[in-house]
Amino acid sequence: MKKMMLVAIAFLVLVSCNSKEEKKDVAEKPITDLSIYNLPEKWTNQDGKDIELKELRGKVLVMVMIYTSCKSACPRLVADMRHIEELIPKENKDKVNLVLVSIDPTVDTPERLKEFSIENKMTGNQWTFLRSNEENTREFAAVLAVNYKKISPIDFSHSNIISIFDAEGEMTYQQEGLGTGYDKTVSKIIEEAAKIK
Repeated sequence: MKKMMLVAIAFLVLVSCNSKEEKKDVAEKPITDLSIYNLPEKWTNQDGKDIELKELRGKVLVMVMIYTSCKSACPRLVADMRHIEELIPKENKDKVNLVLVSIDPTVDTPERLKEFSIENKMTGNQWTFLRSNEENTREFAAVLAVNYKKISPIDFSHSNIISIFDAEGEMTYQQEGLGTGYDKTVSKIIEEAAKIK
């Protein structure tokens, strides 16, 4: 009996060491050239916390660029993101992070982003709102192929693109347009989430 217990304890120690090593391997795995996690800029989330994009590593990212004072396209993009989130199967939800990046960092302070998240019922852990300075925002928009331009003191014209990134930060799919159906987008999210152990 003692022998069996010792074997069981040795096995458990071995298993726990292996799982720690696996986690360590993921963190130490080099970031590929195509990953957004190479971008070193600092961002601030809706809770006022400064983060780097690489802190989001390990989950599928569903990203869109908006601004909170928008009255035309952005409310539709926000609704699209909510619908996509609803269509993600329960078993995959903790492997997905839905990220909304502001193109108007002057107006969209962390406090404003927090208010906006509450107004739009996007307050769960799966929702992240980010803002940075103008230069970082422009660079990030270029990576996502999102064009935007200030057309009045309070308005922007901008691309309507939802982008999917795998757990390593490489873009795997983009959906362009508003209310165009989410089947391909959700399928891609599920496909990428299934690769995460």
